Amino acid sequence: MFTAENWPIGANMLSFGSTTPDGTPTLEASSSVWASQLRQVKELGVDQIDPTDAWLPLAKLSDERVEEFRRVLDGEGLTLSSISMTRNSVVDVENGERNLADALRFIELAPSFGVTVVNTGFMQALTEEQAAAIWFWLADGHVDDPALRDLAIERVRTLGDAAKAQGIEVSLEMYEDTYVGTADEAVAFLRDVDHESVGLNPDLGNLVRLHREVEPWPDMFEKVLPHSNFWHIKNYTRDLDPATGAYSSAPMPLKYGYINYRQVIRRALDLGYTGPFCCEHYGSDSLGVIAENVQYIRQVLSSALAETA
Repeated sequence: MFTAENWPIGANMLSFGSTTPDGTPTLEASSSVWASQLRQVKELGVDQIDPTDAWLPLAKLSDERVEEFRRVLDGEGLTLSSISMTRNSVVDVENGERNLADALRFIELAPSFGVTVVNTGFMQALTEEQAAAIWFWLADGHVDDPALRDLAIERVRTLGDAAKAQGIEVSLEMYEDTYVGTADEAVAFLRDVDHESVGLNPDLGNLVRLHREVEPWPDMFEKVLPHSNFWHIKNYTRDLDPATGAYSSAPMPLKYGYINYRQVIRRALDLGYTGPFCCEHYGSDSLGVIAENVQYIRQVLSSALAETA
């Protein structure tokens, strides 16, 4: 059992983007660029990261460059809390098989970095309208095809088998309009996958930010937390003007937003949650907010775990 001090809590590296300032893909950047970005995390008092493939897709690195990354990581005094895939669905019509191969590669690599869970999902590339919006969730995006649901189940089971063989787990990220787009859909999909090495990522921040009606967050968490094995954790404001029907939302640090994470994390522990956390944030100084969120989670864990000691 983890303590509040050593519980895996990583900073998502999304804020650095997939290219360097001169346009070079992070994948092709020199190790000194990786080191500089990792150092910024360490300087904020955070010692774990999630190298999302939206930053550095480890699955696409050669064996030699994987080892180069490992040396840089060690040199900066950092470890990995988890590995996440972003917008690379295994049932993408054009790239699904390639994404499946990448997911299997992540699972293969994970144990050598001490990672116990690989996160994936069914969200796909942003549309032009989403990319042009102030916040991408203000525009409608990809909607999963019900006709591909059986294929999605089959491919997730393939990932589950590979994860079980490696002694790790796969987590499915909840995201609107996908097969795991609501609490009920997520639980139903997981039930149909029916694999001991596959669980849910209850990233309900993805849902409460939407400018549409969503189920109350306490009800959603109560449904999905018993099945959760990893957690992209972030918060937003959420408001509805009953006079006009207009919604508004914006990213916020964990302790200031719409979801009461002190309550939710404690409830998760009551239900047996033992998975890693990955802190995310959009806009402003994302990395700075993430660092504050890491410390917030550790304080909540410390308080909750002290009561069970």
